[in-house]
Amino acid sequence: MAVLQGGPAYGYEIANRFEEAGLARPKGGTLYPILSRLEDEGLIDPTWVEGASGPSRKYYGLTESGAAAVGELGAEWGSFVDRVSTLFYQSDRRAAS
Repeated sequence: MAVLQGGPAYGYEIANRFEEAGLARPKGGTLYPILSRLEDEGLIDPTWVEGASGPSRKYYGLTESGAAAVGELGAEWGSFVDRVSTLFYQSDRRAAS
């Protein structure tokens, strides 16, 4: 969902945003079921947009609930990263002793 903070995107764009961030590009068999689940949970809202020179595309955008969930998950993730970092630094200090 954090990928959609920059605005609505269709599946291919979402996959590109992962790749641009240095993450593994999600495969369609992984990405679309997740998008479907997020839609069912009311966290994203799809909109069909007519293509100028091709087929229509399904764009996904965050709902208000989705934007709130991104904020909550971001805080939880930050806390998790802090705890893991502490664990690694403690391990480094013990190994150096």
